[in-house]
Amino acid sequence: MYSAIARNKRNTVLIVLVFLLVIGALGFLGGYLAGNVSIGVVVLVVAIGYAALQYFTAARQATAIAGGVEVDRTTEPRLWRTVENLAITTGTPMPRVFVVDDPAPNAFATGRDPEHAIVAATTGLLALMDDRELEGVMAHELGHVRNHDIRVSTMVFGLVVAVGFIADVLLRISVFGGLAGRGRNNDSGSNNPVLIVAGLVAVLVAPVAAAAVQAAVSRQREYLADATGAMTTRYPEGLASALEKLGAYGRPTRTQNSSMAHLWIADPMRPGVMDRLFSTHPPLPDRITRLRNSLDRF
Repeated sequence: MYSAIARNKRNTVLIVLVFLLVIGALGFLGGYLAGNVSIGVVVLVVAIGYAALQYFTAARQATAIAGGVEVDRTTEPRLWRTVENLAITTGTPMPRVFVVDDPAPNAFATGRDPEHAIVAATTGLLALMDDRELEGVMAHELGHVRNHDIRVSTMVFGLVVAVGFIADVLLRISVFGGLAGRGRNNDSGSNNPVLIVAGLVAVLVAPVAAAAVQAAVSRQREYLADATGAMTTRYPEGLASALEKLGAYGRPTRTQNSSMAHLWIADPMRPGVMDRLFSTHPPLPDRITRLRNSLDRF
């Protein structure tokens, strides 16, 4: 497991570099279409600054998007006690605890490091799970914290948003820049229909590439967090049973936001045509099988 954690940390650097490469390529293409290549440099610098900003603010953005409300031992004693006991058991700093008012059973963790971590659960999850299952779910979320998954997941959340924003700007440059160029009847790059088509293709490909990286980030980390949670509770059946219930009674969350889909323990999105290809989560049956195959270790 420790080698997997080390591998995840190395992959974090590669993932961020891939996102910055995509963002930089979009920026330079947009600058070329607009007839000013320096725009690409500006976009890349802004993207790096944005990534640094997201390091400190993305966790608050994620809880705000989900509609989370912070709770304590008085307002939500069952969830708070479960998280507190797990934090004490693992020696992990006590994270801030949030509840999301949503009938869809789900949970997530976010933050830049264990000292600034947040865990959240929906009201649907709290109503559906018994105490051992809730313990398994929250041990999984604290597994993300202990494995430093939350850092890269938080960064990916911010960078996916950035790719979507830049792709939208590039679309406007491609279409309206091309129209303006034809109206002026000049020879600028924005008047080249081939470049306009290239810009439109980039607008389509960039979010797909971002989704693919987002999915790759999440899938292996979910398996690792499952294993970490099972080691924490010494009772893999608790999390396995919880995942079975998520499969049987799960539903999309009220707030549909693809940029933070990889943060949840179960995919919160409505299934679509490309669901399996770009799913941010491994199949629940596979996760359950792995957990139950590990029962003899405890």
